Amino acid sequence: MHEPQSGLDRRMFLRTSAVTGAALALGGLPTPSASAAPGGFPDYTYVRTLLTPSQLKYNPTGEIIFPTVRGVYDKLASPLGRYYLYYAPHDAPGGICLAYGDSLEGPFTEYPANPIVSNKWDPHYSVSHVSSPHVLWNADAKEFWLYFHGENTTTRLARSQDGVHFTYDKVVLSTSMMPSGTTETSYARVFRHDLPARGAKYVMLFMLNNTTNHRDICWGWSPDGRTWTFDGTPLVRHSDVGAVNVGGPHLLTRNGSAYVVYNKDKESGGDLMITEVGTDFSLRKHLGVFYNSRSGAPENGRSAAPSFGTQGGVPYMVYEAGERLAGAIAVARG
Repeated sequence: MHEPQSGLDRRMFLRTSAVTGAALALGGLPTPSASAAPGGFPDYTYVRTLLTPSQLKYNPTGEIIFPTVRGVYDKLASPLGRYYLYYAPHDAPGGICLAYGDSLEGPFTEYPANPIVSNKWDPHYSVSHVSSPHVLWNADAKEFWLYFHGENTTTRLARSQDGVHFTYDKVVLSTSMMPSGTTETSYARVFRHDLPARGAKYVMLFMLNNTTNHRDICWGWSPDGRTWTFDGTPLVRHSDVGAVNVGGPHLLTRNGSAYVVYNKDKESGGDLMITEVGTDFSLRKHLGVFYNSRSGAPENGRSAAPSFGTQGGVPYMVYEAGERLAGAIAVARG
């Protein structure tokens, strides 16, 4: 993703000068400039590890996955911190967890009463595990909406006024809503995105597995974030990008278009990839590597499940770093 040495011409000099000036204005040290990622997005660079399972009080399985970061300082009168970071163990019993902090670069403090949602919620469900928290600030309802899976066949919705205490709502996605042979519908993220032709205000991206045991990215749309219509055809097939499995999708918009960023399995490269889908989701333009995972710790050749935020005009990506079910939550800066 970086320009070769021979590209250090006048354009690179000007770009480097601009980045250096921005870093100094933020009180940081100047860093080498990098070319833009596909689609004109920033080229993210690892900064630090935010959460490591061994350092957490609630650590039933020694692993955590699927971070979602949300700025709450402009939504709550007395938040625990400016930013809420949601995550979860995956293996049983899982549990939706919360950490909070005042900077996207950390540190983050573990909420002392984790998990905030467990694998048993009477009378609504009792499952082996709950995981993959994605929290949306629903401006229409003025609530935090939590989408999470448990089992891997079912995605559920819970709602909250404060981002900590949630009320159960309903099942929003299950294998029964998808084509015959579907075995998993999980790792869903929901975004506010208008699709006027479909009468929709929200889009859901999720991972689908079937009897072939190859995971693809699928999608759906909704007028209200609760009632959904799903496309039976994958948005991104694993075979489109030379992977065994793809997952962890996130929607980004830029320059009048929409893009899906997602991860490959480690055996297929372990990188984050990007596909342009257009504002109406009619495109399928695979643009290649969005973020190239490093071979060293903590990534060890795998990055996954990105979540994005901006602080002081600086873009950040919070993501899984490391082997599946043996990694940590890290942050990269654009």
